[in-house]
Amino acid sequence: MRAAVLFEAGAGGLELRDDVVALGPDQDEVRIRIRATGICHSDLSVINGELPGGGGAMVVGHEGAGEVIAVGSRVAAVAPGDHVVVNWIPACGACDDCRAGRAHLCMTFMANLFERPHFEVGGAPAFGMAGTGTWAEEVVVPWQAAIKIGHDVPFEHAALLGCGVPTGIGAVLNTGDVRPGDSVAVIGLGGVGLSAVQGARLAGATTILAVDPVEAKHVLARRFGATDTTAPEGLAAARDRLTGGRGFDHAFEAVGRSATIRAAWDVTRRGGDVIIVGAGAPGDNLEISSYELLFAARNLKPSVYGASDLRRDLPKLITLIKTGRFDVEGLISRRLRFDDLPEGVAALDKGEAVRQVVVFD
Repeated sequence: MRAAVLFEAGAGGLELRDDVVALGPDQDEVRIRIRATGICHSDLSVINGELPGGGGAMVVGHEGAGEVIAVGSRVAAVAPGDHVVVNWIPACGACDDCRAGRAHLCMTFMANLFERPHFEVGGAPAFGMAGTGTWAEEVVVPWQAAIKIGHDVPFEHAALLGCGVPTGIGAVLNTGDVRPGDSVAVIGLGGVGLSAVQGARLAGATTILAVDPVEAKHVLARRFGATDTTAPEGLAAARDRLTGGRGFDHAFEAVGRSATIRAAWDVTRRGGDVIIVGAGAPGDNLEISSYELLFAARNLKPSVYGASDLRRDLPKLITLIKTGRFDVEGLISRRLRFDDLPEGVAALDKGEAVRQVVVFD
């Protein structure tokens, strides 16, 4: 089958292959024919080496949706023919975090990402990014990673429900606890950031500042509910104008850079929340003095996967989409074919795209 394989992080490391085999499923796994997959900034970060990939050959991609074509003997949650969203942090349901309602922190499957390869490339073993590898025509995942949806949800929309949408909206509704009347700043207007803008609107925030250097994204942000927009260099002035210098109740950082986390910190009010949504590089250290950490009294809150539990949250997200309260189609910059993947990666690297979706024939 066809798949995009990363052999070495850096320029030229991604290859489009047609000799890839998905292995399995075993008794607790599901085989999925991928019908659509998103190009997420985390994919780019793995390709260029900013995020660790574990070494060795890897099928890239983690945001996808498709049709179940085979299941293991102990799988009852889904069956061949079902449409599913791929969940890249599958919840085991039995660990301390799952039992406490923190499914997004479950490490049962994540801890063993490189224990057993799920692909072969030219006869050699290969792993899947984040345990998935959705830039492939087929993937094999634990049944907990296959979340059933209705046949009436377009695959291109469903793919974005695997990462970008729940991460962004979940950061607002789950981690940020935004209340009606609150003020919000969102830094970074990719698919995650624009989903956070929509989440802030749904939560009833009355001031929503969207921040990005790309002017075209400001237009989208206003369409999705932002009350104000600015380039990064205008952020401090916007804070003073919109909050009287007090600072925002919540600032969401959806870039994954220490500089933008620091910028979010600087425009948040005392006692407010700085929510870190972007996935940054391991060596990109954030500097905040112990003095200001205490006396600014701001809360630094990481939001892994938007604190989402897809089994709980997907039905709600789909209802929001169907009732017109969340615009997922508007997040899609363009649809691509498999052969166009390198072009899509390049466009994302240049900041030219929000969310591109690869549609498999």
